[in-house]
Amino acid sequence: MFEQAAGLAVVAAFYPPAILIVALYLASVRPGRTTALFVIGGAVIVTVVGAAVLLAIRDAGLSLHSQHQTRYGLRLVLGVVALVAAVLIYRRKPRQRDPAKPKKRNLIDRLSAEPRPKTAFIAGILMFGPSMTFIAAVQVVATAKASVAATVGAMAMIIVITLAFAWIPLLAYLIAPDRTVTRLRGFEGWLRRHGKHVLVGSVGLIGILLVAEGIAGIA
Repeated sequence: MFEQAAGLAVVAAFYPPAILIVALYLASVRPGRTTALFVIGGAVIVTVVGAAVLLAIRDAGLSLHSQHQTRYGLRLVLGVVALVAAVLIYRRKPRQRDPAKPKKRNLIDRLSAEPRPKTAFIAGILMFGPSMTFIAAVQVVATAKASVAATVGAMAMIIVITLAFAWIPLLAYLIAPDRTVTRLRGFEGWLRRHGKHVLVGSVGLIGILLVAEGIAGIA
């Protein structure tokens, strides 16, 4: 259970837009407080959504032996959805903007344009909303026959790993501010060039794994 959930959580953690915002916040006027509230906002939404998904699956009885087919059927469905999402992300083309018109900014762009503690907390909630890979990680725990202590431990592990690319840069900044900001700026440039392909690859990989696991479990 722990190994499967951890693997899925690692994929869920690698979310390029969130990493870009962390880099921006750590270069702002109040980097420590702003980034910390961003992480707290993410922790709040991940904990709430994770608990809700866990309870919903447990209430549905999918952890019971009699629900073996349904349990792996759910993983198969999640895998198919992830594969479809990967294809859609890959095929999505940037909109051609009319140079004569001002560029329209989405909500995330507006929240991160002027880094402030209040907007950072809201941005954390929005950026770390439920993803397919996060739900898949929670589903592994929810459908396992585990004790309360093991379940709580596994959920805590998922939350910590999912937020890793937010709190690890913050921790690194507290230890070595200048070096962390310099490296994040370099990483930010790489992500802007390759972030789409990395996201497609990670979502596609998790889709393949879930489909294979679902088919194997049903068979």
